Amino acid sequence: MAVVLRNKNLIVEREHESDRNGGISMAVVLRNKNLIVEWERGWVGKNKYGSGTEKQESDSGVGAWMGGMFRVPDYQENLSLRLSEVLDDIGISEEMVLKRRRSTLLYETMATVLSMPIKNKSIHMFGSFSEGTTTAELRSDIDCLQCDFDYNVIQDYAKWKHGFKNLLMIRDNTTSPGYCLLQQIRDDVPLPATHALDKYHVRDASRRVLLKNTVYSDNTPADAEQHGPSWARQGIPGIKDSDHVPAMHCKSWPYEATAWLDRKRIGSWPTADMKRFAANNGCFVVPVGSKVSQSPELEWRISTSQAERCVMFSLNITQIRCYVLMKMILKTFLHHAGEGNISSFMCKTILLYCIENTHSNAWQESNLFTWLSCCLHVLYKCLQQENCPHFIIPENNLMAGQFSPEVKALLLERTSFLIQTDGQALLEVQIDDLGQRLQIKLNMLYQIAENISSKKENYLCISGRSLHDIASNIPLCSGETLLKIIQNSPVTTVQTLLNVIAHYKRCYIKGSKLEQKACSLLTPLVCSTLGTTIASINIQTNNALPPEALDWLSAGLNSDVASSRLKLSSVFYSVGNMIETEFILRNTEGHYGFGITEAVCGCYEHFTDTILRMFAEAAYHQNEEVVRNVCAFCVKFTPAETHCVPRELQYEMNRSTLADLLHRDEVHDYWMDWAVVDSLPYLYFLQYKTYRHLQRSDDQHQALANLARTVETEVNLGHRETALNLLGQCMEQENQPNKALICYMRSLKIRERNNAARLHICRLLANFVSNLR
Repeated sequence: MAVVLRNKNLIVEREHESDRNGGISMAVVLRNKNLIVEWERGWVGKNKYGSGTEKQESDSGVGAWMGGMFRVPDYQENLSLRLSEVLDDIGISEEMVLKRRRSTLLYETMATVLSMPIKNKSIHMFGSFSEGTTTAELRSDIDCLQCDFDYNVIQDYAKWKHGFKNLLMIRDNTTSPGYCLLQQIRDDVPLPATHALDKYHVRDASRRVLLKNTVYSDNTPADAEQHGPSWARQGIPGIKDSDHVPAMHCKSWPYEATAWLDRKRIGSWPTADMKRFAANNGCFVVPVGSKVSQSPELEWRISTSQAERCVMFSLNITQIRCYVLMKMILKTFLHHAGEGNISSFMCKTILLYCIENTHSNAWQESNLFTWLSCCLHVLYKCLQQENCPHFIIPENNLMAGQFSPEVKALLLERTSFLIQTDGQALLEVQIDDLGQRLQIKLNMLYQIAENISSKKENYLCISGRSLHDIASNIPLCSGETLLKIIQNSPVTTVQTLLNVIAHYKRCYIKGSKLEQKACSLLTPLVCSTLGTTIASINIQTNNALPPEALDWLSAGLNSDVASSRLKLSSVFYSVGNMIETEFILRNTEGHYGFGITEAVCGCYEHFTDTILRMFAEAAYHQNEEVVRNVCAFCVKFTPAETHCVPRELQYEMNRSTLADLLHRDEVHDYWMDWAVVDSLPYLYFLQYKTYRHLQRSDDQHQALANLARTVETEVNLGHRETALNLLGQCMEQENQPNKALICYMRSLKIRERNNAARLHICRLLANFVSNLR
């Protein structure tokens, strides 16, 4: 069947034919004025390049012919070049794409390094952020796949493992393409299980024990929304939404995708190395059934996300820009309030098919709009046939059961309109001011709006946000590690912390460069916690500091600008060594680069509204190592470190009443049983206390003034309520109870529940009543 869509100077013909590999079989003919360019799956059979063999690309073949002859109308070439400039300005450049990828992959690696020994899980960040195919206003979410290694998923009994929960991937005539069933296999011998059933297992007509895909449903947090296989919390303004997807890993490549490994295309893309990577890394199974399944609770989707990410990483900048434009168009014109939307994954799939069926040298900046038009035509045809084949498992139709007749008609109408506008619709895209920027580039606007940010400003913003994300994930991962290993016995905690450091060391020695970087960033915070834990044990027993504690504290000093140094000064303060405390605090203040150092907190999600320009400059010019010089993490003290914590801060370990506990998230609010404070206010608080002990009145009051100013003016504090509680107690010690009460009341306005300010107010009022007597 040949479908011809006429669009002014552009005619696209698609000839659909049967193909043993499935997929979008097409020969695309673009006729632009006097030019005909053909793209086909392969030049096979008798043709001008030979007989009976696939044409091999050479200087005299199709590749050279396309590279030398491919032309587009001047207006399309100009539009393509201006579009490329606009996308470059808003941050879709090779440099910024790599920064976004690096940020996400480093977090993925840190999360996996800490999860493997504790949870036996690996973490994978898929989607637009890990690909670098997003912008500030596209607001793409993060797909966080949490792979459970407690199960051994196999495709044949040769991969069975003794002692594991073995699951065999099976299919039958009822299983949807791209999906499988998981049959329970015994853990002692490689035979089908026959155990008693529970709510997660059923026995089918063939007497096989199958695992239901609801097995992870009990792990969904109470405040989260379930979306197919994933769950997500309601997004916080300014914070990236994330979908958490449970999964299991199969080490072998799925049988359904074998044909993809052998599929030959014009441009020899994907490459043999990419396919080898895919085959060696296997696949995931995700707990969700097909929308057209007869048994949706039994099916598991086969996910080739790792292979897809590898493919996306190979795209050139024009191909990435084409995908970003498709997503902008999708969000602007093809999204409607209701179910059955075209997904960005469908757009990605269409793009990949178009790339696979062409030569890479045709994807130049001057052809961007032509390729965008081509993708829109393919999208229109997919909608017509309600068939968008998965790129790797083409039998899996991504559009199956997605659209009602009414929605299909609406989407076809809108897509047809987009094709007919011949680029005019792009001027209406408001995302990242694309339309307005394009009009400026095309000299359609002569007055540049004040709200249009420059290329440099955008690059600094992307760099600053990426570095801030990396920095936030370091204390976040460290905190989650401590949550799992802190025990009632401080002695046990010391041994567990030593085991964690040994694990990081092994990962560093044997791991990839990314794993080495992750371990080097995570280890110092654990060293500091180990040092303060050992110090706390000794302070409790004999009020002394053993050399071992100081050695570990010294090993952790380069974690960031301030937090580990402040823990060291807290240790000396706790044993009454005020001279050494004052020296360390003065040294810490010298390291704190005002105007460049950002306060970074990974305890909870809160939007950092502004990024310091000098911080962004450092992020743009340097890699993630710069976090040690421009970031100040919040200071965390666990209960095992109690005796290294000043009395005023110890109140934070008892912030919750019984009623408050009902308003806490068991997973994410773990830090509420700890003493946690931002570095800068804690620095000034410790200075105030130290100078008070040293009877240096002027320095004492200067430190108090600095603390008050910091609480008022530092915009990115993560624990402002704790800083106010410390300031209030300083005011009490200055015999200013009215000001102290104001501090506590302001603290409660910031965090109404789980706040030690309630305790301080009760204590303050009790003292006031007692004094009246």
